[in-house]
Amino acid sequence: MTVIGLTGGICSGKSTVADFLARLGAVVVSADAIGHEAFKPHSEMWQRVVDEFGRGILTDGDQIDRRKLGEMVFGNGDALARLNGIMHPGMHQVAVGRIEELKRQGVKVVVLEAPLLIEANWLDLVDEIWVAVAGEETVLRRCRQRSGLSQDQARARITAQTSVQEKLKHADVVIDTDVTLAELEARVKGLWKEKFA
Repeated sequence: MTVIGLTGGICSGKSTVADFLARLGAVVVSADAIGHEAFKPHSEMWQRVVDEFGRGILTDGDQIDRRKLGEMVFGNGDALARLNGIMHPGMHQVAVGRIEELKRQGVKVVVLEAPLLIEANWLDLVDEIWVAVAGEETVLRRCRQRSGLSQDQARARITAQTSVQEKLKHADVVIDTDVTLAELEARVKGLWKEKFA
C-alpha cells in the first residue's frame, strides 16, 4: 500500500486534487474530517478545547463554532500553538487507525489530505508527499469564493500558515493547481499512470 500525504496552503486546490485521485481509485482520508469528528460535543478533545478557549466558542447546541475559534487563533501564534498541541496528537492517533484499517482491507493507494501534514509532523504516516500550489491572487480569490472570507481575513490565514517554500522542501511531487480543471485532472491522471498503473 502507498500512502500519499497531500498538503498545501489554504485554498491551494488540495481537495480538488484529492477528488481526482479518488476517482482514479485512491481512498482519501481527510485530516479536516478527522478534526470535525474530534470536535463532536463532549468528546475528549472537544472538552480540552473548551477548557482551553472557553465556552464562548460554543453554539447553542454545544458545537464548537469553528469560525469563532478561527478568529481567536489565526493571527495569534500562541493561541494557534495551544490549539494544535491539543488537536494534532489526537488526530494523528485516529489517522494511524484509519490507515491500518485500509491496509487490512487491501487498499492499494491511500491519500492522507492534511493541510498541516508537515507542521503536525505526520511524515511517519506517509510514503511520499504531494504539495498543491497556486499563485497568491488565485488563492485569495478561492478563499473569498469558498469561505466568504474578506481579503484581509484570507490574507491573515495565509500568513498564519507555514510558507509554501517550507512545504516544498519536503515535496516528492509538486502540483500547480493554477490551471483549468481539465488541465489539473490531466496532470493528476498522468501522475497516477506513472506511479500506480
